[in-house]
Amino acid sequence: MRHLAAADFVPPRAPPPLASGEIHLWFFPHWQESRDAAAAPEVRQLLARYAERAPDTLRIERGEQGKPRLAGTALHFNLSHSAGALLLGISRDSELGVDLESAARRTRAVPELARRWFASREADALSALPPAQQQAAFLQLWTCKEAALKCLGSGISFGLHRVEFELDTAGRVCGLRNAPVSGQAWQVLALAPGPAHIGALAWRGKPAVVHAFTQLAIAAAAQSG
Repeated sequence: MRHLAAADFVPPRAPPPLASGEIHLWFFPHWQESRDAAAAPEVRQLLARYAERAPDTLRIERGEQGKPRLAGTALHFNLSHSAGALLLGISRDSELGVDLESAARRTRAVPELARRWFASREADALSALPPAQQQAAFLQLWTCKEAALKCLGSGISFGLHRVEFELDTAGRVCGLRNAPVSGQAWQVLALAPGPAHIGALAWRGKPAVVHAFTQLAIAAAAQSG
């Protein structure tokens, strides 16, 4: 399974064109927490550029489980924010799910949590790791599961154990073993967009070209645009 590191997220001068078959990921490393991130001015400005509309004309709707979508456009997006940062995914072709979590050191009872929430083979793989590796492996697996469920428009109430991944001997997520629903291929990318965060991107359908950016140049581009 492909992994994107912080070095893969580059700061462009302005949002580039989004072609069919591409997904654009935006990482906001300095984000002020908001209750409705999808309605935040920075997010609306960026979505408006991709939709080629004025920001104040965008209308954001919510699915049954709260997943946001842009009404009246073919643009798909999803976002997640955690610990002062935000991750936004945008596509013209596929429903997306993204998740972002803080990678700050926090002790979790990984074997117990994995037995409660994850598939048995995943729990076995995590328990077999040295304790020093369990925390990061658990968090990466959690983000991959959340991204897949968000792609469906579901929450964790759907069942984290119903999305099963394969882990290698080092605890890295290396592939999807059992998909939450069948009938279409699944694509999942593990992400480390910054030193303090871990995330994941998921979509259903064909492989796509993923371009990853940081938010650093957006403010200047917005002022000049």
